[in-house]
Amino acid sequence: MHWATPEERRNLGQARRKQLGRQQHCELNPKARKTPAADLLARSMRGRVPALIPFKYKLMAESPFGYFRGAVPVMAADLAVLPSTGIMTQLCGDAHVRNLGAYAAPDGRLVFDINDFDETIRGPFEWDLKRMAASLVLCGRGSGHKEAAAREAVEKCIERYAAQMRAFAQMPSLEVGRFQVHRLGQVAPVRQALMKAERGTPLHTLDQLTEPASAAPGAERQFRQVKPTLTRVTGSQAKLVLASLGLYRQMLEPQRQHLLSLYRPVDVAFKVVGTGSVGLRDYCVYFEGNGAADPLFLQIKEEPTSAYTAYLPDAQPPHHNGQRVAEGQRAMQLQSDPFLGWTHMAGRDYLVRQLNDHKGSIELEDLSGDGLVAYAEVCGELLARGHARSGDPLILAGYIGSGDGFADALARFGSLYADQTEKDWKELRRSPRAKG
Repeated sequence: MHWATPEERRNLGQARRKQLGRQQHCELNPKARKTPAADLLARSMRGRVPALIPFKYKLMAESPFGYFRGAVPVMAADLAVLPSTGIMTQLCGDAHVRNLGAYAAPDGRLVFDINDFDETIRGPFEWDLKRMAASLVLCGRGSGHKEAAAREAVEKCIERYAAQMRAFAQMPSLEVGRFQVHRLGQVAPVRQALMKAERGTPLHTLDQLTEPASAAPGAERQFRQVKPTLTRVTGSQAKLVLASLGLYRQMLEPQRQHLLSLYRPVDVAFKVVGTGSVGLRDYCVYFEGNGAADPLFLQIKEEPTSAYTAYLPDAQPPHHNGQRVAEGQRAMQLQSDPFLGWTHMAGRDYLVRQLNDHKGSIELEDLSGDGLVAYAEVCGELLARGHARSGDPLILAGYIGSGDGFADALARFGSLYADQTEKDWKELRRSPRAKG
């Protein structure tokens, strides 16, 4: 087996410019859609909880960005008909401004990183950048920025991605794997997310999601009923959820198995989360450890096949979609949830992770004024780190090179795709589905 030299790897990246020039990334061809957006969405609803499908369409109909969050299957189809670099990395798959956030690392420190990997898969690196570009334009428009400012945010995002990738290409591989972004607390939207995460303790979650089961003093707590977003699960269904944790325990590292053994399950609920995930089965288990002041919440989240799978014929079909998500997350993140794992129930794959352990996300209002550009640069830097950890920074840097043509092309793509998203959103608003 030939071991490619750094120079050969960089040259390989440069050669891919002949396959797809950097300035060609502005191209979009909506007429090449083989299936209408509405049909792609309807197809993605198969197998979901029927009663929740109207709720998902309602959330998507609220705004163009709401539509975008729920329309990964549409964008996957649109990206698949475009020319590709063929430079493969682990994709987040749903790279947008609200899928980065703060959470607690295994050592208890708060970190900020990409934190949603439901669609993760190995694919062309530019697919993540194009989805992020479109999301920045949509969020810019939604938070009152002019179009020029929204496009500038994309340019800054991609310029930061490119600069960081060039830096990674010069670093020892071990240093790339543990590279930390130290300036995050200086960026206002990130600082606000970290402050939210600091308040998001397990006890705060306990107070938000549970209530005493009765008025008796010292009564055990149980999940609140907040329909349709939070519903207690009892009887045989609760037993099935708890039984699924047996397989999950087996795949945890021994020290995590021991830690989990110190907690007993108290109650189970069904929780509606996000926008793209609405209609998928999502369970929460409330555990108690060293007394009532030691709660642990685990989320058991259904994971169907990634929306990109059908468009990546060389992709290895995952043995388990929960495992696909967990391993994709570990590949891209510097530090991951210590309770991250997977299981299955009734023929469906599930991801298991902690729920709301010091988590904090970005809101659109956080991106007003200078916040959009500053945050866009963070998005570019963190995407670069994720791609460098899971791909080859020398090949990526060789392709990107220097100059601003790549960033300018992606900014133009972001505007074009935001326009297309708004058209698709208006079409959904006119349809009976949006009216429930």
